[in-house]
Amino acid sequence: MSLEWLIKIVTENGPMFINGAGVTLLISLTGTIIGWIIGMLIGVVRTIPMPEKGAKRGLLKVVNTILSVYIEIFRGTPMIVQAMVIYYGTAMAFGINMDRLFAAIFIVSINTGAYMSEIVRGGIVSIDKGQFEAAHAIGMNHIQTMTNVVIPQVVKNILPATGNEFVINIKDTSVLNVISVTELYFQTKSVAGNNFRYFESFFVACVIYFIMTFTVTRILRYIERRIEGPEDYIMYANQMQVETPEDALIRMKHSDTNR
Repeated sequence: MSLEWLIKIVTENGPMFINGAGVTLLISLTGTIIGWIIGMLIGVVRTIPMPEKGAKRGLLKVVNTILSVYIEIFRGTPMIVQAMVIYYGTAMAFGINMDRLFAAIFIVSINTGAYMSEIVRGGIVSIDKGQFEAAHAIGMNHIQTMTNVVIPQVVKNILPATGNEFVINIKDTSVLNVISVTELYFQTKSVAGNNFRYFESFFVACVIYFIMTFTVTRILRYIERRIEGPEDYIMYANQMQVETPEDALIRMKHSDTNR
């Protein structure tokens, strides 16, 4: 690797790398947020208790089947294939010409939603059943139980997995170059094609990807610690102990002395 060429590539093509990194962050962040919302909604729907009989049971079975098909398809196929089918396939089959950036966000969102729905469902299932029973005992329906009791705990429990999905999306946006989205990989390929210095060009891209993922990971770890609260909160709780008879006697003696 030539240090001279490395400096030259960064100096001459810095704006292209920055623009590509910006598009990558925009797609991955927006896609993760929308996918998180999709996953949360699907996770709540798929955990609705199944009625023993009636039309509601049949409707719920149909909805669960459709959601299961969606999850299996988007978890079982590569994102690069999904991008080709959604962007080029819809244009050829239905004459729908999507904006490339919109298509990229849409693809990442529905792909992330499929993964997040299973993460959310697992988070809901992990909550103790006694909490559901207690909520129902005081008159809460399923939606109220989820909103007031379960979801706040699930959001906290799945935060590491959500952060992991965000990091994966930052890296997986590179496959969107097949639909000519000008993200970081696409811009790097253009730079390398212009100067024929592939090693130096992609080394710069590697560093940028690492900086983005490392920064996101540190920020998410900080948020996790903030949600968990201070590590010494147990010490404060230990100070609030019931007064023993010996402590009460000493306190009374001090009180008499002060009088």
